[in-house]
This record gives sequence, C-alpha cells and structure tokens, in this order.
Amino acid sequence: MLHDAHNHLQDEGLAVHLERIAASARELGITDMVVNGTCETDWPLVHALAQRYAFVRPSYGLHPWDAGNRSPTWLETLRTRLAAEPRAAIGEIGLDRWILDSARPDDARLAGLRRAPLAEQAEVFLVQLAMATAENRPVSIHCLQAYGQLDELLHAHPVPARGFLLHAYAGPAALIPRFTALGAYFSFNGYFLKDALAPAHRNPNSKCNLIGDTLGSGARLEAFKKVPIDRLLVETDAPAMPLPAAWRTHKLPPATDGAPLNHPGNLDAAYTALAALRGLPLAELTAHVSANFSRLFGP
Repeated sequence: MLHDAHNHLQDEGLAVHLERIAASARELGITDMVVNGTCETDWPLVHALAQRYAFVRPSYGLHPWDAGNRSPTWLETLRTRLAAEPRAAIGEIGLDRWILDSARPDDARLAGLRRAPLAEQAEVFLVQLAMATAENRPVSIHCLQAYGQLDELLHAHPVPARGFLLHAYAGPAALIPRFTALGAYFSFNGYFLKDALAPAHRNPNSKCNLIGDTLGSGARLEAFKKVPIDRLLVETDAPAMPLPAAWRTHKLPPATDGAPLNHPGNLDAAYTALAALRGLPLAELTAHVSANFSRLFGP
C-alpha cells in the first residue's frame, strides 16, 4: 500500500486526467492521497473529490501564497467546513519568504496575488495551527526560505498531539532533531532527485527498480538520510514539483503554458528512490511509511 502524504488533485490542470489518475492509483496500490486545499475557492473542489474517490483524504487550509487575498469570512468558512468533516486534516498552511524575496515580479503563478508580509503570513498560520491543535487534527505545513521563523513559532506555540507534517522538507538537516522533538513528520518528494546523479542502471520500462543505485549527495537528499525512520512519509505535491524526466514512471501532457504536470502515479518512483537513499529494501521502507501515515493521519 502506498500513501501520498501531500498533493493537490483538485488543481484545474489535473481535471481532465482524473479517471486516468484514479486507474493508476488502483494499479499501483495507492490507498491514500491527502489532497490539500489552499484557498477558499478550492475547498469545495477538495470536498467533491473526497466524495468521488475513496482514496482521497481531504485537507483544508489557507496557503501563505493566498493569505494576502483572503476574504473577511475565510476563517468562519474554514471552521464551518471542518466542523462538517471531523476527519479532515488542516493544510496546506505555513510560511513563505520566497515569494517576498526571491520570486520574480512577473511569475505567472503569483499573478493577481497580494504577497502577504511574513508577519501577516504568521498570523494566518498560527490561527490555523491553533485549530489543528485544539482538535488534534493532522496539519500539513509549507515552508520556503523561512525555516528559522517556523522553528521559533512551533517552539513558542502548542502543536497537535498527533504531530504535524513538514511537507517536501527542504530545511537544514540541523533542524531535524528540533522539529522531531515537537512531533514532526517529513515527507520526501521525488522532485529532490534533481539533486541526484543520473540513475545509470534504471530501466525506463520497469517499475522503478532502483535499489542500490547511487543517488548523489544533494543537501536535501542528505537531510532525508537523517530523518528518523518512524517520521518518514512520501508525497508527490502533484501537479507541482515534477520529478526529473528520467525518473518519471507516469506522464501527463504539459499544462497549457507548457509547464510539466506531475502525475500522482510518480509516487512509486519517490518511494523507491527513498528506499535506495536509506539503503532499505522497498518493502521495508513501504511498511515503515504505512505505519507512520496511519499514526499521523489515522487508519
């Protein structure tokens, strides 16, 4: 059984491919996809997917990219939705300094968005974290170029007793013990394989039999060698964060702007690469991840 700890199946780029994706999920044994809403307008889409597909686990939150465009009633809307769905997670929430300091002014992904200052993002993040903590819900946290601030906030405020997910963790390895002590889980994303050496022994027609391959020593990969085995999860963030082309086991036509779309079926490649990185048989890694997923998100 495979578990995608974080994706965005509600994204409009995947809408025409949903039945194809569902068929791949059945073929691969993907039993769970945590589908994260990011703004008020896509929460109903996530809910509809959860009604349509048994493998969808809904999660609702206000993403830091969308914090600056929230409506006056966003929090009431979120509370109402969560009250109606007691098993839903909260997310994607978090902090993002990248959109303030590093993103290009003309980045099409940010068109029409008011980029909320970090203090405002923190305010939005903390009220959602408090909701997750009060109800002990799973919470999925986004962080880009703000791990120091995230560390300070998480140590200064209560967190859910069941723990929380740092999705696509790309922070310093030195912070892993500090986050772990608070209950953090860390999800590996196949996008990080861009830091790896080319998979010289990979048969592109196989189901990603990479055990024993050398993956390289990028900082993000090295960090995942240090995550405790009982805190490892795997994700795709589909349709974002596509794997390097040589590693993709499932492909979709590009988006209308030509950007590649990450197929959720590439979860199998991420699992197998993480097993190789950790020096574990794939079956052993899969068993650990299944136990971790159930512990955080529930059976």
